[in-house]
Amino acid sequence: MNTDFHLLPSDAAASAARLDSLALCLLLLTGAVALVLLALMIGFSIRYRAGSKADRTHVPKKGLPVEIAWTVIPLLLFLGIYAWGAVDYIKLYQAPANAMPVFVVAKQWMWEAEHKNGRREIGQLHVPLGRPVRLTMTSQDVIHSFFVPDFRVKQDVVPGRYTSIVFTPSRTGEYRLYCAEYCGTEHAMMLGRVVVMQPAAFAQWLEAGPRQPGMAARGHELYRRYGCSGCHDPGSSVHAPDLTGLLGRRVHLADGRELTADEPYVRDSILVPGKDVVAGYAPIMPSFAGQVGEEDILAIIEYIRESAHDQRTERR
Repeated sequence: MNTDFHLLPSDAAASAARLDSLALCLLLLTGAVALVLLALMIGFSIRYRAGSKADRTHVPKKGLPVEIAWTVIPLLLFLGIYAWGAVDYIKLYQAPANAMPVFVVAKQWMWEAEHKNGRREIGQLHVPLGRPVRLTMTSQDVIHSFFVPDFRVKQDVVPGRYTSIVFTPSRTGEYRLYCAEYCGTEHAMMLGRVVVMQPAAFAQWLEAGPRQPGMAARGHELYRRYGCSGCHDPGSSVHAPDLTGLLGRRVHLADGRELTADEPYVRDSILVPGKDVVAGYAPIMPSFAGQVGEEDILAIIEYIRESAHDQRTERR
């Protein structure tokens, strides 16, 4: 006899318990409503069947209190479920300040992850226990989907844009990583694992990797190699937007729109510079499409983020 059967996968992340509770509550609520309706149908079918002696006189023609009750009560219940689900949904995408960033590139048929210090992984992802992790993900070819059943997280990874997901591991161990979107002939083989480690062991593992520049350092080198510093550095003679503290800043565009500068905005500015032209600047930046890979764009973004942090530290 198999004694290892479980109705649900293990709950190895904080999001798992929340989402399981929500799903169970929704199942019980809808199941209770279905059972009540079924019982009423059966009861009325028996009581008022053809030839029964049920009293059919004085049939009520109005039932306003009943109509209000069966409309308002389910409405309030399902609005409560909606609010509960909305709160949990937001937690999957709003990263706390102490979240550890990891950058993931999906391609046929593997997962590539890179940590801030430059350590890279293929087909696996190491994370510390109890610390929120924010994945910033993109695809190099077709649509993939990052799915870890034990964490109850699933996020599509789309070419040409960035998506993200946040989770907090709650149990050490190894957990299967799947691609949940058909992505080609070897889709079923696009497997990986997420390894949750104690914080001290994770820190040791992170520093024990091959010595190479961190993402920000590599991004700085790319920033200069591609000539970004020639236009965007504060001392440049070219009239171009200053990138200091760009991420998270409100940006006014030439067409009157406003947006918040995030990773997709920086990516679009590199590959499709004419899409969101900053107000007060001429659209003279060339496109780097086909010249800069996704890993390099992520490194440049991390350099822009870290340079702003370094300047704030110097002011203190």
